[in-house]
Amino acid sequence: MVLARPKILSEADGDCVGIERAGGRSPVLLVCEHASNTLPTQFGDLGLPSEALLSHIAWDPGALSVARGISQGLDATLVYQRFSRLIYDCNRPPSSPGAMPEKSEIYAIPGNKDLTAEEKLARTDALYVPFHDAVRGLIRDRRARGQDSVIVTIHSFTPVYHGRERPVELGILHDEDSRLADRMLDAAVEAPLYRTERNQPYGPEDGVTHTLILHGLSNGLRNVMIEVRNDLISDDVGQGVMADYLKGLLQQSLDA
Repeated sequence: MVLARPKILSEADGDCVGIERAGGRSPVLLVCEHASNTLPTQFGDLGLPSEALLSHIAWDPGALSVARGISQGLDATLVYQRFSRLIYDCNRPPSSPGAMPEKSEIYAIPGNKDLTAEEKLARTDALYVPFHDAVRGLIRDRRARGQDSVIVTIHSFTPVYHGRERPVELGILHDEDSRLADRMLDAAVEAPLYRTERNQPYGPEDGVTHTLILHGLSNGLRNVMIEVRNDLISDDVGQGVMADYLKGLLQQSLDA
């Protein structure tokens, strides 16, 4: 007997994928997997206090605003996930324990405890599959009209993690393909506005390059993951300054 999968999104929730500037002329294709802390209606608060849902465990604060600033500045297409990574982390494959975590940092997540195989599959089908299908579709359409694609994912990270301060302000991350990352790191040396480091505060060994592998490496496309310390982008001014800086780094690196 095949069990019916739980319904994840209601009509009121809407689609899980947001796309802006679908016809953007830039080769840059921006992806923001952790754009939102919104939970689908049926999940309530997952048993978490309000401060947890506002914290980094639920989303990457400031990342979407920075991505939007870059999108506007470069005329670049932006794809983002409209729901919290607590329901499904779209930068993790379904096989990863981090895709639907039972615990994140100091918080146990009651609504994710002891999920059945059917419940996990329902979340995967509702959030992960359509999100990455949307990215694939954009790459396919751009290729059909002769437009190059450069995959750039935008994230933010906390200044302190498990009690340890993180001095890095801007991380330029890559997996096996470092072509774009190398150029961006060179450009950052020429314009050292932020303390910028390679594969910090995370790296491939932490499992954070899933989207780069899925859409960049597998297609032979240049790709990079950008991590911004979130205290630098906590308001409109910081977000605007960071977006302008990253726009310049990307443009200079693509022109090189």
